[in-house]
Amino acid sequence: MIGGVPKAPFAFLPEPIKLFQTRARRFAFLAETSRLAPYLGFLGKLSMLQARLAATLPPVEPISADAVRRAAAAGMPPIDRARLAADPLLGETLAALCDGAREIDMPEQAALALEAVSAAGEDDRRWLIGNILSDAIPEDSAAAHLFAGAAVQVHLARLAATLDVDALSPVGSGVCPACGGRPVTSSITGATGIENLRYAACSCCAARWNEVRIKCLCCGSTKGVSYRSVETVDATVKAEICSECNHWVKILHEVKNPTLDPVADDVGSLGLDVLMKETGIVRGGLNIYLAGY
Repeated sequence: MIGGVPKAPFAFLPEPIKLFQTRARRFAFLAETSRLAPYLGFLGKLSMLQARLAATLPPVEPISADAVRRAAAAGMPPIDRARLAADPLLGETLAALCDGAREIDMPEQAALALEAVSAAGEDDRRWLIGNILSDAIPEDSAAAHLFAGAAVQVHLARLAATLDVDALSPVGSGVCPACGGRPVTSSITGATGIENLRYAACSCCAARWNEVRIKCLCCGSTKGVSYRSVETVDATVKAEICSECNHWVKILHEVKNPTLDPVADDVGSLGLDVLMKETGIVRGGLNIYLAGY
């Protein structure tokens, strides 16, 4: 408390098991009433597999205190994504995810991609993981990258969970302070006890960080920001559009519906993507489950 006014926390770190369990339930709920039910149901089961892996895989090695201090001094996030592609535990995570995913009913394209990833050599798997870590997914292999991305999510969420949240500081507009990733969406929440705070959610490690309420997460501009939604009244998912850089990112209103999930509701609101695709404005939020769309 400063002068009787509560201070907004800068960031929140993920609780990996709870994160993926909650996401799985949200995917399952959305599948009940959506035309995307087969895909949403598949993603719900994949999220449950991620929760199981988060609970059973060998512990990750925390980032050293010296590395955290060096990163902070350089204005960089403590997790160095450039070095993770060769991390043996991340490779083990992908192998375990592929093994577990064989038990999940999935669309034919996903099943073929799973077999391809399972049979891939070490170099090919590093290529897949490296693309996810660099936020660059080739459209012609989006299905294969889905499984690599799911493994990266598990590993980075577990790694981010070991950090000291108080040691995190801003590293750039729309950039995750834990791993340097791009946001999938942002949310307006009252969960901190302060109404209408905005937190962006990392597409990979799931850390959340505070951002200015009205600001483009792609270029940082506070000018030319507008909103569009499929619903005309009381929409909980909107497109935040920036006329300065011609990009848009979804913004979720958790104050209206606390069960919204940054990843699941991004997929579940695909109708908004259809609407925005007709405008020619470029999608800025990164979601491995919508790659290639």
